[in-house]
Amino acid sequence: MYKPKSNRAAVGSIQCDNTTLHLLKANDFVAKAIRERLPDTLIVNVCSSPGSGKTTLMQETGKRLAGKLNMAVLVGDPETERDAVRMRNVGINALQIVTGGMCHIEAQMIYQALDHIELGETDLLFIENVGNLVCPAAFDLGEDFRVTVLASTEGDDKPKKYPRMFLTSELLLVSKSDLLPYVPFSVDAVTQDARDINPDIEVMTISSLKGDGLDAWCDWLLSRVAEKKARLETA
Repeated sequence: MYKPKSNRAAVGSIQCDNTTLHLLKANDFVAKAIRERLPDTLIVNVCSSPGSGKTTLMQETGKRLAGKLNMAVLVGDPETERDAVRMRNVGINALQIVTGGMCHIEAQMIYQALDHIELGETDLLFIENVGNLVCPAAFDLGEDFRVTVLASTEGDDKPKKYPRMFLTSELLLVSKSDLLPYVPFSVDAVTQDARDINPDIEVMTISSLKGDGLDAWCDWLLSRVAEKKARLETA
């Protein structure tokens, strides 16, 4: 059954009936329309703090998946088109969404952007969300999976500081693993905290610069694409 990510709540909590909740219900309606519009495209919402390495990860992912599947990226930032340009420079079909100062992307922004990017036979659509561990967690963008990227330089205490992001994510990528020997960051500790919040979350450790873990990440994506196509064929 379709369950909007923005409506997920921890056990023992209650969501109050307020203006924000009404806006989220409207957002979830648009998110459902996005899923219906792109039934055979895997949509992955990539979230993180600023500077975690999302754009570099998208660049390296595009290079490794070239020839294996068709990939596109919608990039969200408050200003500038720099990240989309970086992706297009390595041959990735990318479109920038400039939020005009907003700290997150909303489903209506994605729905509008779909009219301005040629998706064609796209197998995998990434949404690179605005760098923020708070606001993006509340907005379902029509994704099949939400992936949170947490850099080793940020500290391993983030899951319990920003629990909703980890509660609504299926995968945690610990990035910049090449810096682990030099920073006070425990992969075991961050994994335990993330799974205290969300027992089902998967965890991978990667380095986009050194290439560590990227094969496993790409295999994960290829498997999710294949699973979605298989479900459609049997539906």
